Order: sequence, then structure tokens, then C-alpha cells
Amino acid sequence: MKACPSCGRLYPNEAGFCAADGEGLLPSEQVPVKSEGDPRLGQVVAGRYQIRRIVADGGMGRVYEALDQQVDRRVALKMLHADVANDSVAVTRFKREFQVSSQLPHQHIIDVLDFQQDGGTYALVMEFLDGEELRTALQRERTMTPGRVVRMVSHLAIGLDAAHASKFVHRDLKPDNVFLCGTREGDVVKILDFGSVKDKSENAKKLTMLGTTIGSPYYMAPEQAQGLDSLDHRADVWAVAAIVYEALVGTVPFGGNNGPTILLSIMTKDPTPPSELGKKLGLQIPITIDEVIEEAFVKNPSGRIPSVGELANRLGRGFGLEGDFLQWAGVPTADLEAQISAALPALMARAAEPAVVADPFAGGAMTMQSARSAMDDAFRQATPPADIDVVDAIPIKKGPPVALLVGVGALFLVLGGVAVFLLK
Repeated sequence: MKACPSCGRLYPNEAGFCAADGEGLLPSEQVPVKSEGDPRLGQVVAGRYQIRRIVADGGMGRVYEALDQQVDRRVALKMLHADVANDSVAVTRFKREFQVSSQLPHQHIIDVLDFQQDGGTYALVMEFLDGEELRTALQRERTMTPGRVVRMVSHLAIGLDAAHASKFVHRDLKPDNVFLCGTREGDVVKILDFGSVKDKSENAKKLTMLGTTIGSPYYMAPEQAQGLDSLDHRADVWAVAAIVYEALVGTVPFGGNNGPTILLSIMTKDPTPPSELGKKLGLQIPITIDEVIEEAFVKNPSGRIPSVGELANRLGRGFGLEGDFLQWAGVPTADLEAQISAALPALMARAAEPAVVADPFAGGAMTMQSARSAMDDAFRQATPPADIDVVDAIPIKKGPPVALLVGVGALFLVLGGVAVFLLK
């Protein structure tokens, strides 16, 4: 490996100059490690990982760039903070990320290579990624173009559908855990941090107490906000839809000043349609995208878009693309943008005509949107939100299950065949 004498970044032997500062590269052994006030810098973990440079800091730990001396490659080394390392549950989740990684494909999920104990703390060894978190990109650019969003969600769908097929629910999807590796064709997405994963397979060991919520409140589905044990992969569908919404219009779909108000908004409100916010921002977002978002944010998971792959398909088709997410994942962003630009005039001209379905009991008609609203109202009333203290793990009081049964039963009585159709 080579290293930059200025910033310390590692590069393969065939590289000549540092991409960050243009310096000529030297063999890594000729570039001393700068201390930067961190005693770990320069140390070798587990007899093979030489810590070279600080990359990032988080609430759980610090991430370093390291040289794996056994195979001569750079890796990312995430080490827990000392106080976190004393939390047995945090350590177990940390180790589980390594264990889960071996069961996942890594085309669009970060590869966790090793787990080590080092003195009084613990370290995860991961593939090193060049690029930035989606959060960083959104802070700089506020919104993303439709073609870039479609490609990103197509990559997320490939990774998450595979994880869901293995009965793993990520449970903490947010822009901080979506990593964008820049290439000439566009972003290549990697999903980070499966430490909060929920294993839905039989005989899976449970680390979360019943009624406890894990995740980030802005991206939580209602069932996740309540800490329901029935939570499944459809909570990840909701979270990806929240990421899509934020990437398109620059704001989260459900806001609030603190954890409880955010979760109250999730449980009781519907977001402003993206097309409306787009008009205010001078963005062209067709009402076909409103329909996708509406179905992704159905509060009762049984009526929600059933998979991330299907969400990606509907999003792309909502922007006028032909094909499916498996195709769009390999299309350069510029080509997707060109196809969407060609389709947008017709989509923007489309009148907002809500679908109408028959109401067999009232002898009249109701819109699809009002039918879904009725379902969501019943779900809200049957499962009222409780006081919440939002931290990494949030205790939530759950509404009585009897109320849920009554609410859903009443809804079926009123809507009859309409409700049955919507729940499919």
C-alpha cells in the first residue's frame, strides 16, 4: 500500500497521487502516522490492523482508517468509546453486526470483516468505503435529482430485499446509514450499520425488551414507534420512503421539536404531498409520486407497499421510467435523468383525479384516498401513542390489543369489500 505524506490516506500500489490534496504518494512504511492527540494512532490491533488516520466520530465510537498488514489492504476500524464498551447490550449488538454480515450479500451492504477485543474496548473491521453519507450530501445540496434518487433506491432495494429474504429487518435506516460511493456512472450505495437488526427467523435471540423501540424517530413506522413485536420488513419500507421524501423535497415527512412530538406526528398525521412542496421549491415532482408516498406511508403495515423492491419500482414508474429497479440500478444517473426529463411534461400535465371505488353500504362512492384515511384513522384510534423518551432505545406504552381488533372490525363493517381490496 501507498500513503499520502500530507493527509495520511492509504492507496493501492498502482496509485500515484492523493485524490484529496494532490500530493505524490509514498510506500506506506515511509509515511509516519501523525498522533493528532489520539493515543490509538500508530497502534496495531490484534497483531494485524495498524491504525493510520481518524475518519469520523459518532455516539458509539470512533472510526479509523487502518492498514491490514496481513493482506496489505486498507480497512475501516470502528472502535467503541470506553463508556459504551461497558454496556453489555451495546457490545452484543456490536458483535452481532459482524455475525449478521456473514449472512448478507455485500454488493450494496457494507462487508464487516472481523470483530476484535482490544484492551478495554472492542473493534469492528469493515471494508473501507470512499465517498460520503447521504446525510452529508443532503446537508450540502438539500435535495437530490429524481434520477439520482431512483438509482439510490434501486440499490437500497437490492440490499434490503436480500436481507429481508434472510429474515433480517434493519430497523435503523436513515441518511446517516446510507453511504454514497461516487463513480463516473453515479452513486453506488452501501447500507451501513446492521447493529440494530431484528432477526425474524425462528429461535432468533432477542436483545430488545417487548415494548422497546430502536431506531431514529424521523424514519420510524408507527408499529416501530410503539415497540410492537409484530414489526417486520415493512418498517424498513416506511423508512426508505421517508428517506426518499427527504431526498426529493429537502425535509422530513414527519416533523416535531422532540422525540414525542415527532412520534405523535407519525401516528396521527399525513405528510404534505411531495408535488405541493415541489411547487414551492421550483421542483417538478408529479402527482404520481404523491401516490407512491401515500401508499408507502399507510400506517397499518398490511396496507403498505409490501417490499422495498416494489417501492423502488413504483417510484421509477412514477417518474415515467420503463423497466424495474434491477435494471435502473445499473443505468448511469445521467441516462436516468434524460429518460425522466422526457417523461416529465406529460406527467406534470396530468390532472389530479383520485381513484373512486364503490361504497356498497352507503350506496355511493368514496375516493381511494378517503378509504385509506379511514383505515389509518381506525389504526390510530386503536393504537394511541404514549409518552416517549427518545434515546437509542425508547420504552413505549402500547395500546390494548382489544382496541385494535375492535377498530379494524368496525372498519371492515363500514367499508366491506373496499377495505378487503385495500388490505391486499
